[in-house]
Amino acid sequence: MPEDDFDFFKQEMTGVTPISTKDKVKPVTSDAVPSDSQLARRASAEGLGIVNLNILTTDYVEPVEPHDVICFKRDGVQEGVYRKLRLGKYDIHSVLDLHRKTLKQAHQSVFEFITEGVEHGLRTVMILHGKGITSDPPAFLKSYVNKWLPQMDEVLAFHSAQKHQGGVGAVYVLLRKSEKQKLENKEKHQGRR
Repeated sequence: MPEDDFDFFKQEMTGVTPISTKDKVKPVTSDAVPSDSQLARRASAEGLGIVNLNILTTDYVEPVEPHDVICFKRDGVQEGVYRKLRLGKYDIHSVLDLHRKTLKQAHQSVFEFITEGVEHGLRTVMILHGKGITSDPPAFLKSYVNKWLPQMDEVLAFHSAQKHQGGVGAVYVLLRKSEKQKLENKEKHQGRR
């Protein structure tokens, strides 16, 4: 270190006292068990490939109103595809009804419904969450569905349904292709060349 820098450092440190040993911070040890979402993230980061761990959280949710439209679209989803989803132009391959379910039941049901949908090659599904006009707080399950779906990589997009299919009390969900479907599609398009 050049002499000028050292002199400057000493000048700046004037009046600073070292931390005594009694002031040292002790490391925090926790006996808390990691949550399923923490385990899933850790497994993913470590490349362990543990599957079927429910990463959806039941923590605080930003409330939506009973008559609000809920929607989401990942980057890369074409506008035309999203428009067809929004307008209900795709065939619905499966429906999950969350009416009269507790938060815990809905939490597990949504996770299993989406993961099994992808495993079975379903592309468009519907979740009936209800408007939640009489629930306390209002739109309770709807708010959680709105939070959970973007948390799942399997979900490419979703949008509140058309009025004749449940309106703002239901949601269309566009699912990612399964690995099998991707491979079949790749083979199909390679055969055209």
